[in-house]
Amino acid sequence: MDTEAVIEAADVLDGRPPGADRKEQIIRMVALFVMPFLMVTMMFATYMATMHSPHPRDMPVAVVGSGATAQAVVDGLNAGDSTEATLVATRDDAVDLLHDQEATGALVLPTDGSANATILSASAAGASQNATVQQLLAPVAVQNSWQTTTEDVAPLPAGDSAGIAVLFAAMGMMLAGYVPLSIMVMGVPHLLRLRRFLPVLAGWSALTSSIIWLILGPIVGAVDGHYLTFLGVGMLATAAVGLAQLLLSKLIGPLAVLPGMLLWVVFGMPASNLALSVHNMPGFFQFLHGVLPLPAAGEALRSVLYFDGNGLGTHLIVLAVWIVAALALCLLKERSASGNMIPGVPPISDPDSKAPALAGGPPRSKRFRYVAAAGFPLAILVVVVGAMGFSMHKPQPHDIPVVVVAAAPGQAQQTAAGLNAQLDGILDVTVADTVDEATEQIRSRDVVAAFVLPSAPDTPATLYSASAANASQQSAIRAIFQPITAAQGLPLTVTDVQPLSETDTGGSNSMYVGMSWIMAGFLFLAVLRGGAPHVRRLRQFLPLLGGWAIGMSVWLWFLFDVLIGAISGNALETIAYGALTIFSVSLATGVLTRTVGLAGIIPMMVVLMMAGVPASGGGMSVYLVPEVFRPLQDVLPLPAAVDIARSLRYFDGVGVGQNLLVIAIWGAIGLVLNLVIDQWLKRRERRSDSGGPDAGTAPEAHLRLVPAEAH
Repeated sequence: MDTEAVIEAADVLDGRPPGADRKEQIIRMVALFVMPFLMVTMMFATYMATMHSPHPRDMPVAVVGSGATAQAVVDGLNAGDSTEATLVATRDDAVDLLHDQEATGALVLPTDGSANATILSASAAGASQNATVQQLLAPVAVQNSWQTTTEDVAPLPAGDSAGIAVLFAAMGMMLAGYVPLSIMVMGVPHLLRLRRFLPVLAGWSALTSSIIWLILGPIVGAVDGHYLTFLGVGMLATAAVGLAQLLLSKLIGPLAVLPGMLLWVVFGMPASNLALSVHNMPGFFQFLHGVLPLPAAGEALRSVLYFDGNGLGTHLIVLAVWIVAALALCLLKERSASGNMIPGVPPISDPDSKAPALAGGPPRSKRFRYVAAAGFPLAILVVVVGAMGFSMHKPQPHDIPVVVVAAAPGQAQQTAAGLNAQLDGILDVTVADTVDEATEQIRSRDVVAAFVLPSAPDTPATLYSASAANASQQSAIRAIFQPITAAQGLPLTVTDVQPLSETDTGGSNSMYVGMSWIMAGFLFLAVLRGGAPHVRRLRQFLPLLGGWAIGMSVWLWFLFDVLIGAISGNALETIAYGALTIFSVSLATGVLTRTVGLAGIIPMMVVLMMAGVPASGGGMSVYLVPEVFRPLQDVLPLPAAVDIARSLRYFDGVGVGQNLLVIAIWGAIGLVLNLVIDQWLKRRERRSDSGGPDAGTAPEAHLRLVPAEAH
């Protein structure tokens, strides 16, 4: 998230004298609400709409065989709209299609009178796509009474078993391309002339591409080698986005953050084919997959890393077209009558004169502004790529809480001891007396699964779990117990005690609800700090926070429930808990933005989002990410918000009270610290007014929009 860009956009009306009329002040305050509203809405409306219930659309698959049976299979697959099947003659032909990513999977029909079919897939093309294509092809074999085996013809490396390296690398390249422009527009606009900007962009793109490779390669271990690939693709991708964002900045000034965010991140992610298969997205995003920089960068990296460069040229052409087109249009703009004027930005006649480095901050030297223009986006890049890459590149189950139930207590204890010894560090197995007790623990999310031993000979064991608690941990627990029971010749029945709804097939809705609350609270205080530095007292911005929290919570509920239809029910609770979360996060964010300025949003990003996402269990289970995130689940606001949304939808509110307490504590601590900050600011201003050592250095004194006595 480009928070600095939000602030710059909200600061369009800067430069007014202290006597600016009330109408302008009102316009300015309205802008402070509009900008974060638009950004939160754009992001989560798109993500929720495209990912709450993804389903395959014309997913290309191959059928290997000949004759009437093969043609009947092809016709059956083409009868619906989920798959688009092609008949090929040999297995090698199907493998070539998979390596060229022209097919997502293949079904090799039995030959020579056997009943053994093979499903070919390529997990390197996307883990979610790999799972989806197997779900589509396996029923065909069942319908024809064929036994099936699966074969991965392009597996992911051990260091990137989740397949996220290309996703976070490409996202880092997008951040490196567009975040710096929002700072340069206000702090160092003299660098936006093409003759100065191009060499800066070349050096910056080389530096950031190298850093992305360093993080994901030697540090995290998700990538082995391929430095020159990252350097080449990264320089092209960063240049494409940087030049396009420069063009937008020359046309609409700081407001360029809105179309920039929409193109590079909001539309880019669902169109990327890097998180979810693009064949699960609406047709509009399938079109964008072929034209936007984020998909082009990610697919180019994936092509080289996993598919021997097949299809690389197409993706590089997309990036080159963006570079050439943006460069040509920037040249035309510089030669126009308006020349190098940037809308909404007061001209700086002398680049060496002091000016704010970050919105709402004190005047700084040119050298300081240079450091800020590079350091701020670099910090965001390192935090996003580093934290997400570290937490999700190699999911490994650890300490998954499971209970064992048996008719005889001694048998349950013996089984639990055996599982703990056999799967030490992977499972944490205890005993429950009854099935009802075990399923109640699943619903309260105290345990992930219950393993119920057979009560009589020739009866199956039963594995209880809840996909609504987290689909990835349910899949992990099934993958652990199915081979265990198979090795003992024991049939296994799998029971989902709380399945996901039809409008939440991936279980991501609670994550997006929680993230939208956190983002709304975080952004508003950051924008307020940069766009309205005169609002400095808690009594001044507390009513603004209250109105914002309630209004945004109502809007987000309406967006997710009424307009998109992704969530349903519990309207009053959802609105109330959302408002409390937004309000509490805003207060906590204000502690740093009021003391250290916009630099404080970097640690807030780390705490609220970068650590919060893997600790939340909203996407990947907390029992699959590094163990350091497990204790954070109980203390951070994002995990609490995600679990509130999940509990309201699926678990009758169980656990909501504890999560509300976590959020309320964050709000209470933020309130107390903000009161302390008020006293600190008063003392600084008194020393400044009396000509003390702080004279002339009071924060934001040069940017006040109302007389000092009004405070």
